[in-house]
Amino acid sequence: MAYPRENLAPGERIVLHRHPHWKCLLGPFLLFVLATAIAGLLAGLASASSLTGIGALIAYVAVAVLWAAATIWFFLRPLISWKTTHFVLTDRRVIFRHGILTRSGIDIPIRRINTVEFRHGPIDRLLRTGTLLIESASDEPLAFDDIPQVERVHALLYHEVLEVTDDPDPDDQRFDHDDPLGAADAGAAHGNENGRGRWGRRR
Repeated sequence: MAYPRENLAPGERIVLHRHPHWKCLLGPFLLFVLATAIAGLLAGLASASSLTGIGALIAYVAVAVLWAAATIWFFLRPLISWKTTHFVLTDRRVIFRHGILTRSGIDIPIRRINTVEFRHGPIDRLLRTGTLLIESASDEPLAFDDIPQVERVHALLYHEVLEVTDDPDPDDQRFDHDDPLGAADAGAAHGNENGRGRWGRRR
């Protein structure tokens, strides 16, 4: 499922779009197989029993209903949740959306990102997945688990951060370059407006 283009700002470009790693579906799939095996066993027991007529029909229907309920709850629900979870990197921000009926998410502007890290254990390295950690200005680090090809995502995000850092904000015109004294005053005012300036950044 592609990320809806109407959720992007005009001119915003998608660099990367990921759903969680497929390992998230391994547990639900095993539960589906187990539920199917149990349903088959119960159906076999009902067939081998002395039930006939309406009694046998009720037994088969009960087994089918239990199997359908287990399939919906333990397999289809996680599958839909996986499909509707989006990790998107654009040239302006990091977007994370998840949820089926109740949607929630977070946007992190690229210009506010200070640190980008990743971590993965031996199994995650074999599966080429891991956790991506993003620290933005004045906020606690955010961890995004089960990101496929986490090293590549880390490299792309770091590249976007560097590009934004090297490219000055065209809207950031706080002083007149022809007035050095005014520039100093404006810079001081900007530092006061932000609270404590560089020394007040929370670690």
